[in-house]
Amino acid sequence: MFTMVSPAFINPLSEDGKQMVREMGSLEALYNQNADLIEVITKSHLQDISDIPTNYVELALKRIEWYLVHNSKKYDHKVYNFLFNVEITPFDVISFYILCQAIGIRYGPNSRESRVMVESQGKIIENRLEKLSKGEREEVVNRILGSLLTQSSIKWTFFEELLSSKKLQLRDLLLDNGQIILDREEFLERFGDRITHRDPEKMYELVVGAKIKELIAIKMIMQKTEDYMNAVYEKAQREIEPNPMLLEVAEKVSTVLSESVQTYGYGGGGGVGAKASPLSPKAFPPCVKKVLEGIRSGGRNDAIILFLTPFISYARLYPGVFAENVTKRVSDVDPNLNAVQNEVLPMIFGAAERCSPPLFEDQPQEKVNINAKMGFGMHDALELKNEGETLWYTPMSCEKVKIHLPSLCKPDKTCKTIGNPLSYYNKVKRELKKGGAEGEEKGDGKSDETHESPSKG
Repeated sequence: MFTMVSPAFINPLSEDGKQMVREMGSLEALYNQNADLIEVITKSHLQDISDIPTNYVELALKRIEWYLVHNSKKYDHKVYNFLFNVEITPFDVISFYILCQAIGIRYGPNSRESRVMVESQGKIIENRLEKLSKGEREEVVNRILGSLLTQSSIKWTFFEELLSSKKLQLRDLLLDNGQIILDREEFLERFGDRITHRDPEKMYELVVGAKIKELIAIKMIMQKTEDYMNAVYEKAQREIEPNPMLLEVAEKVSTVLSESVQTYGYGGGGGVGAKASPLSPKAFPPCVKKVLEGIRSGGRNDAIILFLTPFISYARLYPGVFAENVTKRVSDVDPNLNAVQNEVLPMIFGAAERCSPPLFEDQPQEKVNINAKMGFGMHDALELKNEGETLWYTPMSCEKVKIHLPSLCKPDKTCKTIGNPLSYYNKVKRELKKGGAEGEEKGDGKSDETHESPSKG
């Protein structure tokens, strides 16, 4: 036997979830200490009670915090066990709506905050399903899909929005004549006679089974979450004055996000490396300086696109990538893309202009490739809404530079001690900073030479 899990535990946007919101009424109690919430949390299995949320807003922030730290080496599951207690459902649903409305009103679609909200919801669902029994899991997923998939026969075009946003891919689905097969009976009816030498029931579990159903449920809820925040944003544009309490929550979310990303990275991680700071051209390795001077036609593309773009973007925004070994996106460290637009791109474009002939003069499409190498997809404009379509490429190693761009490799004595141009940059930058500090202490008048300033390209 298994207990009945409310669909709202997995999908706050379900009818059960909406009813919980209606029963709450106004937003006045957002910051009030909630004895029932505290009781559920303190009674959660193996829960650390030293720092627990005591109201809806604190619970909402803990949701975001969990997502940011859950892959960290320092992650302690006992701090967040309450998030996976089914009894948290009515409180969790309210915190979900608080987050969606606050983020939708203040930041809107395509923001770092909305992206993290959508992805955190997907990850919470995934982890909650893992902690349910097999029977509970199948029952709640079937109920959710029953409400989300309103057609008995589902064509792949039903998932057009999920497919276009890359939340779901066609290869994840079993298709027959353009229709998606999820139901066991339908699978057996369509394929039972075609399957030989294998048990059709086992083939269903292997090809479709619970795995595909859960994937579709998760991705559909993520899309519904995104759609809901977009609707909140559009409504807010027509209102004269948004609710100040929600604006305050939005600021708290942004603060948690900024602080946690700097510590743990995007979606969790660990380690501490060099911090983002204005570029210090004096610390650039010889290969980077050579590219900045301009490259002749033979190696222009690779030198600017594959070599310089990752180096300059990481040197400015995330110089500690190799020390921390944490995946981040550009917007995690530059939320409004100010540093990218005002420092990173001007330096890259300047180097491209100094090529012979100027790179964009005969190959203007390479600007698109620069955007792609920073993780913003194949688009003319660098926009947050496209971030994640491609990967933010990390800088080439010295070995790869020697193989693919040998003309750039003119090593000095520092090169012999490192394996990547970015490591060179961090090492020399530290030495310059240390030398500047010592110079200031001695009053030798050299401090101005080592001050870092943004490069204007």
